[in-house]
Amino acid sequence: MTPTRTVEVAIVGGGPAGALLGARLARHGIDVTILERSPTWRWRASGVFTSPAAVAALGRADVPDEIVRRVAQPIPAMRLETSGGAVVRLTYGSEDGGPPAVGLDRSTLDPSLIEIARAAGAEVLEGVSATAIGLDSGRGTNRVAITTRSDDTERVLSVRIVVGADGAQSIVARAAGVLRPSRLPRRIGLTFHLPDERSTDMAVDARMCIIPDGYVGIAPVPGGRINIGIVLGPSWRDALRADGATAVAARILTGIQPSNDDDGRWRSAPPCEPIAGAWPLGGRVTRRAGDGWLLVGDAAGFLDPFTGEGLHRAVVSTEVAAAAITQACRGHTGAFGAYDRAMRRRFATKDLVSWIVQAFLSRPAAFEYAARRLAARPELRGTMGRVIGDLTPASRALDPRFLARLLAP
Repeated sequence: MTPTRTVEVAIVGGGPAGALLGARLARHGIDVTILERSPTWRWRASGVFTSPAAVAALGRADVPDEIVRRVAQPIPAMRLETSGGAVVRLTYGSEDGGPPAVGLDRSTLDPSLIEIARAAGAEVLEGVSATAIGLDSGRGTNRVAITTRSDDTERVLSVRIVVGADGAQSIVARAAGVLRPSRLPRRIGLTFHLPDERSTDMAVDARMCIIPDGYVGIAPVPGGRINIGIVLGPSWRDALRADGATAVAARILTGIQPSNDDDGRWRSAPPCEPIAGAWPLGGRVTRRAGDGWLLVGDAAGFLDPFTGEGLHRAVVSTEVAAAAITQACRGHTGAFGAYDRAMRRRFATKDLVSWIVQAFLSRPAAFEYAARRLAARPELRGTMGRVIGDLTPASRALDPRFLARLLAP
């Protein structure tokens, strides 16, 4: 098929990473088109609980304070609850007077970011799917085949730079040959909202409840709702296949015990929307950029939502990517290689911490032991919360002195 249009930068995916990158590039005077497959916003598997670092990053991306206040519900702490009864309350730096973590209303945030991109001058094509990517490395021209869902119209764009902002199973990463399976066992993620009858004036903790071969995240969000995020390992596949996601999720929630500020009445309420699933959850890439292409957000590698702070990483990736793309458009060679190296430097240590946490999760007795030590040692607990929240260098959690104090009886 002959290309019908030329575009300088095409961003595949109109989620937070794609929208924020599109806005940044448009402000630099770069011709950018965002391709979003959904004609209107719909709930899809995504995270809502995030640390103050992500809120600060949204501010650096010129997201107006009024929008951030409207979409973010302050959450005093994330309470990690193990199957053995340990409770670890992580406050993400607020114990030192910093701002709290938040639960995000993605139904308002995501469309707002798309409108910010439009207002900045980015072209946004909604209801348009990228169906094939042709990367002509070194030739300066890539091809993106797109289909408009409303009438199945097919076109091909001639694109100088293609950006994958389309999640952990990115079509751009596949085209570049850099997508690899996650090294973790294949897991499925289920997310949905339930109505929350508690007063919106109440500041209540989020919860992360460990269950056999999985965990459940519970976070209040604006609009009188609770977001439920369930991650399940391979042992749940037969139940999901036989009973369906709705029945399995309801069964899991009945086992979540009430807490001091959460009586659990929401457990029997009907979901606010159909359950959204993601499978396989997570992915990795061997590189985040190459000749004429670049990956941001979850497409640049997604390990696990347990410690990932995916939104913060996504926004930071757009900061670094916007600088690299701007340099490339001005003729600077090596800009994309520098982006790849910068992202590795920024997140390699945090990824190592996340792998260590996953190793403990796979060994319940070891995880229970470490959780009880954190629960009993406030200084170590504070450090771990700030590391997980990307508020302090992840190397702090790998310091031999920290590990010795954590693991010592």
